[in-house]
Amino acid sequence: MMTRIVVVGFGPVAARFVDELRPAAASGLVELTVVGEEEHAAYNRVLVADLGVGRTSLASMSLADSAELAADGVRVITGTRAVRLDRSRRRVLLADGTALPYDRVVLATGARAVVPNLTGLNPDPLNPVLPAGVTALRDVHDAGRLAEAVEGHRRIVVLGGGVLGLEAALAASEEGATVTVVHHGDRPLGRSIDRAGGGTLAASLRRQGVRVAGNARSTGIETGPDGAFRALLLEDGSAVDGDLLLLACGARPRRELAEGGGLAVEAGILVDHSLRALHTEHVFAIGDCAQVCCADPMCADCTEDGRGGAPSGLIAPGWRQADWLAAQFRHELLGEAQPAPLAPERPGVILLKARGVNLAVAGAVTADPWDADPLEDACSPTALRVAVWADPEHGAYVKMATRGGVLQGFVALGMPRAAAELTLLFESGAELPADRSVILRLDGPEAALGAASAPHAGPGATLCRCAGVTHGEVADSVAGGCSTVEEVAKATRAGTGCGGCRDSVRDLIEAHFAAVAV
Repeated sequence: MMTRIVVVGFGPVAARFVDELRPAAASGLVELTVVGEEEHAAYNRVLVADLGVGRTSLASMSLADSAELAADGVRVITGTRAVRLDRSRRRVLLADGTALPYDRVVLATGARAVVPNLTGLNPDPLNPVLPAGVTALRDVHDAGRLAEAVEGHRRIVVLGGGVLGLEAALAASEEGATVTVVHHGDRPLGRSIDRAGGGTLAASLRRQGVRVAGNARSTGIETGPDGAFRALLLEDGSAVDGDLLLLACGARPRRELAEGGGLAVEAGILVDHSLRALHTEHVFAIGDCAQVCCADPMCADCTEDGRGGAPSGLIAPGWRQADWLAAQFRHELLGEAQPAPLAPERPGVILLKARGVNLAVAGAVTADPWDADPLEDACSPTALRVAVWADPEHGAYVKMATRGGVLQGFVALGMPRAAAELTLLFESGAELPADRSVILRLDGPEAALGAASAPHAGPGATLCRCAGVTHGEVADSVAGGCSTVEEVAKATRAGTGCGGCRDSVRDLIEAHFAAVAV
């Protein structure tokens, strides 16, 4: 009998997992079913803000085609919610009464937007009630509400100083909307960036036309006679007027299906290093809903650097989990080679993608050059060294924290080439040059002139960090006939994650056809 695999959730991570198992489904060796709550097949949620301001289309964001999957033997169910995981009978129950039997079930339920507990909002995590003029930014319906506000050049209030809120604010402002960002801390991205970098970032936002209200605690909303949002009320008695309130207060893993099925949960669904839910054999979880924290209290991978903490919320780790679990299933069910153990995730690099503001930040960046640990020998090779360069007038700031010459954390704002180099060094664990100014000179005028005639990286260098695609793979796809970013994305998956590499893909395409023309 065929092995019955049911995937609950049809977001980017589920789409990747299904795509990796498509050959098995097409050959009739696996009966594969995927269930999505939205009426659309999987699309790239990271680009929802771009969709809301008209910079991309739903077709360009698509990560799966229901008709193509069906042709390969994959059963696709969209517009239906899974309401119960019946582990004793091994079946998933859907809201329409359908019961899906399974031999293995993969939970890829993702995360939902956090609705803050404000007067005038119902923060029920399962069924929030939002008045007209209030929306989160998680799906295409939210993008439609943002699009209406942007097209009407209305006043948009963004609540939250995270990456998603800042990207949406910058994009909407550039398209003509009046935008105010309201956040609690003394700086945007307060959990990730240091104070000086955050101050420079706030100045850069204002320079791009975005109003920033920091150290502002929200207490409620004010609505008009029609019940629609009119203002965000603050603790000091002031208010921020607007026509649309965009909630960008983070996301929480969707774990209710697993919790109702008796699975162990904390911040997310607890899984071991094989992505199997704890204390069960047939249930797995991947992506934003999965929290890797095995049952062994002495496991170093689950305790070191907080790796047993909440899911990262980044798309690249979820895709790596999807690839590994699909390969493990193919090994167990089809006899393919067993994949190497899934490596623990390193702290991710946070990227802010916006026209006019380029930011990359990762790791521990709170230390300053003048900080000294009295218990640590300043001459020790293991001492933390911090180098800082700042040009607030032009929105440029770089901080590099190293130990033994290896990056422990960095901030690069307004220095795109330095950001790219520091990202590569951080992810590879390679040592920085002894002269840190070499990094800064990457964004100098001489480097910019050289960039026009010389490539920055060899074929083996990673171009798309989310999908793990190299420069050489993209170049080969272009040489093979791909002439647009969308065609390259379909052929290689480059650009289907955060979208930060799409300009680099476009540059390679243009360089290739320019050389052909010559």
